[in-house]
Amino acid sequence: MAWNEPGGNNNDPWKNRGSRDQGPPDLDEVFKKFFDKLGGFGGGGKKSSGKGFGGVGLGLIAGILVVVWFISGFYTLNEAERGVVLRFGQFHSFEEPGLRWKPTFIDKVYPVNIRSVRTMPSSGFMLTGDENVVRVDMEIQYRVTDPFKYTFSVVEPDESLRHALDSAIRYVVGHSKMDNVLTKGREETRQKVRDELVSIITPYDMGVEILDVNFKDARPPEEVKAAFDDAIAAQEDEQRFIREAEAYAREIEPRARGQVNRMAQEAQAYKERVILEAQGEVARFEELLPQYAASPEVTRQRLYLETLEEVYGKTSKILVDNQGSGNMMYLPLDKILERQNNAVQPPVSSNTLDGLRSNTQTQSSSDNNGSTGSRTDRFRSGRD
Repeated sequence: MAWNEPGGNNNDPWKNRGSRDQGPPDLDEVFKKFFDKLGGFGGGGKKSSGKGFGGVGLGLIAGILVVVWFISGFYTLNEAERGVVLRFGQFHSFEEPGLRWKPTFIDKVYPVNIRSVRTMPSSGFMLTGDENVVRVDMEIQYRVTDPFKYTFSVVEPDESLRHALDSAIRYVVGHSKMDNVLTKGREETRQKVRDELVSIITPYDMGVEILDVNFKDARPPEEVKAAFDDAIAAQEDEQRFIREAEAYAREIEPRARGQVNRMAQEAQAYKERVILEAQGEVARFEELLPQYAASPEVTRQRLYLETLEEVYGKTSKILVDNQGSGNMMYLPLDKILERQNNAVQPPVSSNTLDGLRSNTQTQSSSDNNGSTGSRTDRFRSGRD
């Protein structure tokens, strides 16, 4: 049962067991007893008032507070950090990495990482210049170059940089066509976003440097994604065919030029050879002219025999003139040799030779002599 419930219960917890009417303890009395105890450290156990508290006990408390204040001033800066020191709220200096000390309540240090490369993504659906909707995902890499400006130039610099990045992306995408953003114009869009972002944050002097802008992804809405995938595939095929055609042209063109050069060199060589041969023939006939003038008959006969020797030396056919028999035997040795090269044939028998003789042309020896003489006279008349 509670002490304050009706029914005669009067168990007040603030009353002492020996005194029924005593209330809660007096706070003034509690503090007075506490200060009396502190003053007892310097008064030899003798109770004192506020005058005793200003003795050794107060000095001890002050010493402890000074030690605590001194210890609380130590802090550490990492290798990549620089400390921005404010003294009484005003910029004082920069602190280098390592173990440092500052007077607490006088100086305040803001550590800033200036070496690590930070990343900040940005994405969302955006309206292009040709009134199409695309989702663009980009990411920037930046680094702090001035710790003081990064800390105090703007409120929440990272959030301000995020808003500047979103504004730059939307501005560039809003002035670009959808095909350029999705396919062939990505590099141009990325560079434009970088330039626009730098132009936005430069007036704020935020103390950051934009290292790079990465174009991670750009895609149309899911409802028309299949059609755009087909269009992108067709454009990629177009570029592939163009590269293959260029490679084929680079392969064929040197070969054609080589053939042209070879044919030109062959024609030049043929021209020089014919000219030299003609000059040689002229020189040879000029050498024969004195001999022909000295003895025309002998010279004509010698030229005739040399010509026949040259002509018959190049043929594989043999004509045998059986004088007085009226028959001329023709031996097609070229055909026989060709057959022997293609396949092994049995040796030619006498019957085969008889068959060959039966295929010879029959002429009278007188006709042969006459035709030979007529050919000789025609040759001689031509020479004359």
